[in-house]
Amino acid sequence: MNHLLPLLTNALFVVAAVFIHYEVLNRLSRTMPALPLKPRARITVGVLGVLLAHSVEVALFALGYWVGGRFGHGELAGDFSGSAADYIYFSYATFTTVGFGDIVPLGHFRWLAGLESLTGFVLITWTASFLYLEMSQNWRRN
Repeated sequence: MNHLLPLLTNALFVVAAVFIHYEVLNRLSRTMPALPLKPRARITVGVLGVLLAHSVEVALFALGYWVGGRFGHGELAGDFSGSAADYIYFSYATFTTVGFGDIVPLGHFRWLAGLESLTGFVLITWTASFLYLEMSQNWRRN
């Protein structure tokens, strides 16, 4: 039971991130073709939209580390001051699977960091596929 609450909490953050991503891609796929813009500008709107979605997802995981720390589920160690900027920085590095290593997850945060990396990888790949399909439908060779 000691490990169940952090695991369920971690799963909740993953499900929320996937839901956010699905909704953003769904709305972009319906909105982009109707925009009164040239195809390249529409793709730019799509890129900016998914960058915003990824940033919201990163912030969601950063919130997960902050909340988890308040409940004693883990901590972040190393070059970490506990500021919001540090939580977001660590989350970006983890979500994008860069993992600089200057901030290290301890305790149950190791699970959350692993799940965030996997989720980030899947969502970034999903984004790349989405943008490729949009580009192949809207760009014509000159």
